[in-house]
Amino acid sequence: MEASAKWYMRVFGLERVPAAFPHHGDEDGGYAVLLTDPRTGLLTALHHHEAHDGSTFDEGRTGLDHLSWGVSARAGLDVWADWLDELGGEHSGVIDKAGALPYSVVVLRDPDRIQLELIHLPG
Repeated sequence: MEASAKWYMRVFGLERVPAAFPHHGDEDGGYAVLLTDPRTGLLTALHHHEAHDGSTFDEGRTGLDHLSWGVSARAGLDVWADWLDELGGEHSGVIDKAGALPYSVVVLRDPDRIQLELIHLPG
């Protein structure tokens, strides 16, 4: 949990809400750490479950596949790739895909191996 919270704070500039929050309806089974984006107020909740078996993330199982955030300009992806290089984080670099719906994307993974994407869809 702590490694993930620090990673999201460092990579995305999020700020930690200074208290952990118990799971509603399962207060003894785990807790959430809330992170907020000071520019937008968007909240990200990272959840810890006491019953977790320690296995790594697998987008092939039922549940989350990945998360994507839109980037308003293609050049913004270059900025993100440079930032991730500065941090020493693994990422795909900017991938430009042609086709019926062209897009550009940077793919990365958080400490739990959850796939994240920063994507630009040209208007």
